[in-house]
Amino acid sequence: MSDTSSHAPRAFFARLFTDHPASVDETYFGHMRFAFGFSFWLFVAAVAALVHALIPALCETTASRILKRLHAKITARH
Repeated sequence: MSDTSSHAPRAFFARLFTDHPASVDETYFGHMRFAFGFSFWLFVAAVAALVHALIPALCETTASRILKRLHAKITARH
């Protein structure tokens, strides 16, 4: 009997949770931390853009400053 079937769950797990973080030289939890931080700042930028849409005098450059900073962070990783 072949034990290739026992490797299938590991391969599936690796594809879901570790392959991509490893491709950017991070651990699963390091990648999670980066992604959570990134999503937090995207949320803040979205709220600032919403506030600016409702009251144009507020948050005039907040969203764009956050996005520029996030872009620099992503560019520096590659």
